[in-house]
Amino acid sequence: MAHGEMSRRENRQVAVAAATLGPWRTAAGVGAVVGATDLAIDLIDGDWSSSMLAGPAGWGLFFFFLVGAVGGRLRRESGDRRLDRWANDHPWQAALPAAGGMLVLNTLVQLFVGDEGLFGALLLSLLPAAMVLTVAGVVGSVKRARGKG
Repeated sequence: MAHGEMSRRENRQVAVAAATLGPWRTAAGVGAVVGATDLAIDLIDGDWSSSMLAGPAGWGLFFFFLVGAVGGRLRRESGDRRLDRWANDHPWQAALPAAGGMLVLNTLVQLFVGDEGLFGALLLSLLPAAMVLTVAGVVGSVKRARGKG
């Protein structure tokens, strides 16, 4: 599948399908452990408030999307060679669904659970989403370069 052969809509659909290749069960476990650990630290700190769940939820989401996206790029074969090939040829596009999911879900968490307004929640979510995109994109690019070299 070459990039020029598909429409924008088809590229988006393939990117979302490629995002499903990640180890999402493992990612959920890692995210839950990180979030629970951060919550335990916050509870020990004694700074209790209704918004104290926003930080641990944000950390849990970050590690969930990071492990899922990067794990999908590091996996040898998923079973669907066409999706693997597309994701290897388009590492940055393959990382976009995870980064977008991180941005949207963390914004909602910060907005509804935290003390942030819409603009503050969006700004607070941009950095972790950009980090997920950057790390997953770089890992995919390195994998592509090593595979062709």
